[in-house]
Amino acid sequence: MANTTSAKKAARKIVRRTEVNKARRSRVRTFLRKVEEAIASGDKSAAAAALQAAQPELMRAAQKGVVHKNTASRKVSRLAHRIGALAS
Repeated sequence: MANTTSAKKAARKIVRRTEVNKARRSRVRTFLRKVEEAIASGDKSAAAAALQAAQPELMRAAQKGVVHKNTASRKVSRLAHRIGALAS
């Protein structure tokens, strides 16, 4: 358990930050799931639209430190490649 005042404050901050990060991570996963579902349905235009919505969310999460920048870029790249491979 935290003993000093600063350690107690740091513990409170960690709790708040964890909640914010959980919400961000959940939001990103929801957007990614929508892209995956659109790809699975084979609808190229819907998948492209879903990726356009998901990309800023992923990059925002990377900027905020929820996911690494390279991880976000990799996910966007792989999804874009899969959408490009869909028959239009």
